Amino acid sequence: MMGRQTAPAKLFYDFDLESHIPADHLLRKVDRFLDLGDIRARLRPFYSHLGRPSIDPELVVRMLLIGYLTGIRSERRLCEEVHVNPAHRWFCRLGLDGRVPDHSTFSKYRHGKFRDSDLLRLVFEGVVARCIEEGLVGGTGFAVDASLILADVAKMNSSAKARWDIADIDAQKAPRAVREYLETLNDAAFGAATPVLPKFVSHADPASQWTAAQKKPAVFTYSDNYLIDTDNAVILDVEATRSIRQAEVGAARTMVDRVEQRFGLKPTWLTADTAYGSAETLDWVVRTKKIVPFIPVFDKSARADGTWSRSDFTWDPENDRYF
Repeated sequence: MMGRQTAPAKLFYDFDLESHIPADHLLRKVDRFLDLGDIRARLRPFYSHLGRPSIDPELVVRMLLIGYLTGIRSERRLCEEVHVNPAHRWFCRLGLDGRVPDHSTFSKYRHGKFRDSDLLRLVFEGVVARCIEEGLVGGTGFAVDASLILADVAKMNSSAKARWDIADIDAQKAPRAVREYLETLNDAAFGAATPVLPKFVSHADPASQWTAAQKKPAVFTYSDNYLIDTDNAVILDVEATRSIRQAEVGAARTMVDRVEQRFGLKPTWLTADTAYGSAETLDWVVRTKKIVPFIPVFDKSARADGTWSRSDFTWDPENDRYF
């Protein structure tokens, strides 16, 4: 006889959420090594001692990790997934009836307490420290490179550089993105990286860079710079910059110095692509840091502006001259 599934009519249920999460589930593997014990101490100065208790910041961090691990970029959708997924509820310590925070809470935390306290870097460096403790980081060879991150802006809402006059902007009345851009004009990763003005500047996100580096139609982007230990591809540091070579090279120096100061790791050798092969950068790697570079030289000897190229000259070793 054909059966028919119906919802059981029970008044009480004996349900153990822990037993329903598989032993090999990704979140169970992450939870085994995740230590967020220091975040409350870091955030304590940013909370008032009065009023109602806030949402637990550890819950917000755990939900953000779920979004990263599962590729969920929308905070609204992330809240929906955590609400209906038992494994997500288990990872976030919500149980079956715990209330999931509103999606707007994430924006307030990221742009408020998390940014002001640099909490996300604390969490990141805690993960790196655990990788070092578990022997996953060799510390001998590092690699550095940048990935383009598409900015969520449209070309139509932008101005050409000839019309972009910063002196005419009232920083007090400008949108948040514009104020942040003005505040970072002296930052080596952004405005101070190069005196060259971009071809177009976005009104909604002026710090993003107009670039055609992907050999496709130009778009507004940022660069996510990574410093990686080559033994097991563990990311040791990350730095966001504008998508220009000068800023990316500056980020590489920042990351190498920061990893040495934070973890006491200094590589024997460093590998990178041609963008990092300028004379100034190679001099810093070899003479200042005493690191062996596996970096192609940034060669601009061939000229396309009508002037003579290096190949037009011949070296005379006996007289120590070119002719």
